[in-house]
Amino acid sequence: MRKITVCEFVTIDGVIQNEDEGDGFQYEGWFFPYADETTSAVVRERLAKPVDLLLGRKTFDLWEAYWPTHSNFWPNVMTATKYVASNTRESSDWQPTVFLKGDLASNVKKLKQTDGPDIHVMGSAHMLQTLLKADLVDALELMIIPITLGYGKRLFQDGAIPASFKVTSGMVAPKGIIIVNYERDGDVRTGAPQIRRN
Repeated sequence: MRKITVCEFVTIDGVIQNEDEGDGFQYEGWFFPYADETTSAVVRERLAKPVDLLLGRKTFDLWEAYWPTHSNFWPNVMTATKYVASNTRESSDWQPTVFLKGDLASNVKKLKQTDGPDIHVMGSAHMLQTLLKADLVDALELMIIPITLGYGKRLFQDGAIPASFKVTSGMVAPKGIIIVNYERDGDVRTGAPQIRRN
């Protein structure tokens, strides 16, 4: 089964939006003042993985205009299959691209059963909410930036289903970014608090 990993830059208050997208967002580029050699090395390692991509239509529109002329930084973006959640687009000159029409959760469940590399989700905040609510996310690769923005598209914009995750790796970069990877670890476990008696 193909694994879906969400890779996001996220603020302390959960914002993942990093571009305007025409909705008046004022903090474009909020990640970059905190970037350093450590975070750059992690990003390069992520981009070197042979994965396919699952993108929302707005993210795809931005990437389609940018990456074909900047792919020297990320060669794999050109060969990765771009699966795009869209009921309005049917074709693109940027190949390989597959448009997923109709019920996204059902389409992604089927996609996970196919042969191929694991699938990464980047940006795509609106589409991501559908994946989270349908329990289709297997792992999170987050860079938590030490700022709050107060508004913007959030990682868990519409809440989240109850789920447990385990940390598979983590570190703090020199400028304060927490780099942490999580994998799904079953259902939420509960228990009675431990009361210490003297």
